Amino acid sequence: MSVVLADFPVLTPVTDEDVLVAALAVRVHVPEHWPQGPLCRSERVPYPCRLARWGRATLAAAGLPDEAVAAGAAS
Repeated sequence: MSVVLADFPVLTPVTDEDVLVAALAVRVHVPEHWPQGPLCRSERVPYPCRLARWGRATLAAAGLPDEAVAAGAAS
């Protein structure tokens, strides 16, 4: 069961296509505030979901600073 819940792997080197998909994942999988806590807007699971974590990790592996990733998620 832990394999099913494990994070998606970040493949290196990170390709341009990986960066595009990761940026989309970070923009789409954002938190929404609910009484039980923040949930992923797309999946309704506790935030950060697997795709949000993968997207942020992939963008970090590509060399994007955290500030740029946060700005992209906010837009």
